[in-house]
Amino acid sequence: MPRYVVLYDWTEQGVRNFKDSVDRYEAAKSQLEGLGIRFADTYWTLGSHDIVSIVDAPDDESLAAGLLAVAGAGNIRTTTLRAFNAAEMKGVIGKVA
Repeated sequence: MPRYVVLYDWTEQGVRNFKDSVDRYEAAKSQLEGLGIRFADTYWTLGSHDIVSIVDAPDDESLAAGLLAVAGAGNIRTTTLRAFNAAEMKGVIGKVA
């Protein structure tokens, strides 16, 4: 199953409602499980992004749909990175050789 790194940035609304952040995460996690999306880890962070998640999803489309649904509430904006483990990267490299 593809793995992704999702970077979350709070919107102005999200910052105003920061006290609900963990509850919003838990609700979104439950909602996205219905699309086959699983959160391996999530961290609230200091620095350039407010939250970082490691996520497994069946495909790009499912993850995009799920994140759009969550972001539609207006509390977050996301940046998504497709992540490759070592074995997957060897496969990518093998396509070039």
